[in-house]
Amino acid sequence: MTTASPASYQRIVLASRPKGQVVPENFRLETLPVPELKDGELLVRNHYMSLDPYMRGRMEDAKSYAAPQVIGETMIGGTVGEVVASKNAKFSVGDKVIGMLGWSEMGVSDGLLLRKVDTTHIPLSAYLGSVGMPGLTAWYGLTQIMQPKAGETIVVSAASGAVGSVVGQLGKQLGCRVVGIAGGADKCAYVVNELGFDACIDYKAGNLEADLAAATPDGIDAVFENVGGEIFDASLARMNPFGRIALCGLIAGYNGEQLSIKNARAFLTMRLTMRGFIVSEHMDLWPQGLKELGGLVATGKLKFRESVAEGIAAAPEAFIGLLKGKNFGKQLVKLI
Repeated sequence: MTTASPASYQRIVLASRPKGQVVPENFRLETLPVPELKDGELLVRNHYMSLDPYMRGRMEDAKSYAAPQVIGETMIGGTVGEVVASKNAKFSVGDKVIGMLGWSEMGVSDGLLLRKVDTTHIPLSAYLGSVGMPGLTAWYGLTQIMQPKAGETIVVSAASGAVGSVVGQLGKQLGCRVVGIAGGADKCAYVVNELGFDACIDYKAGNLEADLAAATPDGIDAVFENVGGEIFDASLARMNPFGRIALCGLIAGYNGEQLSIKNARAFLTMRLTMRGFIVSEHMDLWPQGLKELGGLVATGKLKFRESVAEGIAAAPEAFIGLLKGKNFGKQLVKLI
């Protein structure tokens, strides 16, 4: 079944690799004709696209867990949208789908990497956040690496973001004392008052180590680390014996800053375990995690917040803002 679609669409490609901080000139907006579908293909009109910190690493031509973003090609990224034309028997016009169609208003797919989603009780945009890759990242790091027990203290950096906000809420549901670290009084107020964390440290206030010590009187049993640098060091200084660290991100070093660990001695003296992870390498656990997260969002037991930029042309500035912590919650771009 097919239906009419626009004659052209816009996308954003990587125009050049950043030298230090990302700048708008690293991207280029292009207009392309909508291609004719071949047998087995379908056309998706993206409603939202996701902006995530991992994209900064992909912009570098360096050895990593995934191939670098190709210059001149559509920027990588998660999308949710609606099937508007189909020559694939498994997908019908009107189906809502999540995929990796990138920074683009439309995308053609053979359907293999698309997944249908139900928006009856879960907003479409949430499939790019709490019920998507960020939510799964939080769920995996907490349940598989941190493995907290009721009564333990856990610390979450970038606590108001798409990942950290889920970690903290899941930790509270497990009976933990949850302490967040975020930038700014507004974000910390949200983390405590809306998300239910026990405390939140504003690292911009200038008293990081003392404030974290006051909020963790019994030490720290597990850490979900998104930032690195001095924030991670502050947590290391408070770790209890046999503490566990889920290393998810090092956003403090994404622009080439050198990251050092001043309190590395804690790994030996406190017999700590730290594990880095990439959630896409654990697809076997996605069905379980998505089912749990979807149920929590659908019943209002898992809260989330979104920062939404309007239109594809706004994506570069929104992404640059994300890397500087200007977003509040999950950063999205609304395309329709």
